[in-house]
Amino acid sequence: MSKWTTDDMPDQRGRVALVTGANSGLGLEATKALAAKGAHVIMACRNVEKARGVREEIEKSVPGASLEVVELDLAALASIREVAAGVLSGHERIDLLFNNAGIMAVPRRETRDGFEWQFGVNHLGHFALTGLLLPRLLTTAKSRIVTMSSVARTMGKINFEDLNRQSGYNRWDAYGQSKKANELFAFELQRRLAESGAGTISVAAHPGLSNTNLQSTSTTENDSVAERWVYAMAMPLISQSPLMGALPELYAGTSPDVHGGELIGPDGFMAMRGYPVVEAKAQKEYDRAVAERLWDVSIELTGVDYAVLEEGRQEKI
Repeated sequence: MSKWTTDDMPDQRGRVALVTGANSGLGLEATKALAAKGAHVIMACRNVEKARGVREEIEKSVPGASLEVVELDLAALASIREVAAGVLSGHERIDLLFNNAGIMAVPRRETRDGFEWQFGVNHLGHFALTGLLLPRLLTTAKSRIVTMSSVARTMGKINFEDLNRQSGYNRWDAYGQSKKANELFAFELQRRLAESGAGTISVAAHPGLSNTNLQSTSTTENDSVAERWVYAMAMPLISQSPLMGALPELYAGTSPDVHGGELIGPDGFMAMRGYPVVEAKAQKEYDRAVAERLWDVSIELTGVDYAVLEEGRQEKI
C-alpha cells in the first residue's frame, strides 16, 4: 500500500459526516480534512463554546467549509438521545459516522447514568449514538461507521462480572476494557449489518501512539515519577502528530479499498506510528461469543435496541 494521506481522500462533496470530539486532537484533524474535501461536518462536542471557536478557525483556513456544531455529552444518555433526534430531523442523510471521542486512563468516576466513566463514554455512549442514528445511516447509500479503538485494546479484557470497575479500580485496565469494547463493537456491528443485507459498513481504526490532549487529561497527582517522565519527555519523541494519528480513521471512512470489518492502524513498528494500513491479524482478536454478550449487555444498559437491523434481516429472509 502506498503512503496514504489526506491528499488521497476522494471528493466528499454532498456527503454528511458526524464526528464526535471534533474540537480537538484527532477529531479536529479529521474534521478539517473532511471539510477540505467538501463534506458537511457535524461537530458533536461536549464543550460547545470551544467547538464554535474551532469552527470559526476552520472556516478561516478552509474556504467554503460547511460545519455545524451540536452539543453532545457522551456521558449522558439523555444528551445522546437529544442530539440523535436533532440530527435525524435535520438531515436526510448521514454518510459517515466517526465514533472518535474518548477519554483515557482517568481517575474513577461515573457518568450521569451510573456507568464507569471510560466504559460509559468510550463504548456505551457511542453504542447508543450509533444505534439511534442507524435508521438514517441505513437509508444512505454506501454509508460507513468508523469506531476508534487503541493499541490498548490488546491489553483489554471485558470484565462482565464488574463492567463498572467498582472493585479494585485501575484506570489503565478500565481504559483497556473500553477500547477492547470499541473493537468488538465495530466487528460485531459489521457482522450484523452484513447479515441484514445492509449497504452500511462498520470499520474499526486506531491512531497508534498520537500526541494529543488525551495524554494531558490522563495524568494525575498520584502518577509515579516514571509516568510523569514518559508524558513530559518521551511522548513528544516517540509519538506522531494528531494529523498522522487521524489518518487511519479517515482512511477507514473514505478509502474505496475498505469493505467492512477491518481494523485500520499505522503501518510502523508495533503499529505505533506511520501511514494507514489494514491490520491483517486483527480479526483474530474478534471473539464472537464475547462480542455478542457485550452487545446484549450494551442494549440492556443503554436501552438502544438496534431493532432496525433485525427488521432488515427478516425482510431479507
